[in-house]
Amino acid sequence: MATLDAPIGIFDSGFGGLTVARAVLDQLPGESVLYLGDTARQPYGPRPIAEVRAYALQCLDRLVEQGVKMLVIACNSASAAVLRDARERYAVPVVEVIAPATRRAAAATRNGRVGVICTHATQTSQAYDDAFAAAPHIDLTTRACPRFVEFVERGVTAGPELMGVAREYLDPVAAAGVDTLILGCTHYPLLTGVISYIMGDGVTLISSAEETAKDVYRSLVAHGLMREPTDDRPAHRFLTTGDPAQFQRIGRRFLGPELADVDVIREPDAGRPDTYVIPDTLPTAVEARA
Repeated sequence: MATLDAPIGIFDSGFGGLTVARAVLDQLPGESVLYLGDTARQPYGPRPIAEVRAYALQCLDRLVEQGVKMLVIACNSASAAVLRDARERYAVPVVEVIAPATRRAAAATRNGRVGVICTHATQTSQAYDDAFAAAPHIDLTTRACPRFVEFVERGVTAGPELMGVAREYLDPVAAAGVDTLILGCTHYPLLTGVISYIMGDGVTLISSAEETAKDVYRSLVAHGLMREPTDDRPAHRFLTTGDPAQFQRIGRRFLGPELADVDVIREPDAGRPDTYVIPDTLPTAVEARA
């Protein structure tokens, strides 16, 4: 059984989950984090659900083997594909990003019209439709915005090209009369300025990152897993299946200076560059002090 001092394991297909890590660090400064980004196989959004499920379980297995006390699936596509399996498979609590945002949106809407912007995989899974099934008064509009991920990872959060793409994506959502919009991909909070500008002041934006961090807090309390207060700063570790230098460079746009050195856990198959095997033994990660 994991100890109270064990880290919270956070998994994402790549960088977007660092917005969840940022929210967890802000709301729970006494907790340590072990983050694994499967950047070698990102993006998950265009992949078939079965493939996303296989990749996600592989990464979650590795986090559990590292002794985390909780799993956070900080990826909407992976949450849609693997949540039920994960909760049956692991003995530790599992928190995901869809239900927290859904609850907040249902409470926030005034006219019952809620929008969701997300990846193709999340849209195809109908995970948000299922999540809102218990709230029949909600009129849901879902829109895939795949290029938003590309802009964020290029460091582009403003400018005419982004504005043009954003209008193409968001104008139909605005025309549906939504008064609440879920940012259903963990990359999207970095585009809040553009999204808010197009949707207008009357639309409430719901960040799955912030709401998920609140669920992490609730789950820690419910399971008696809160770390005891201490004067020592918790240590955080960051792992990637891709290029650690790229992860550090792009990741700092999400997390800031807390993201120090990054360790790689990738072993590519020379014949199939899109196939990776996570080694049985992870390297010792360099610890970053929050």
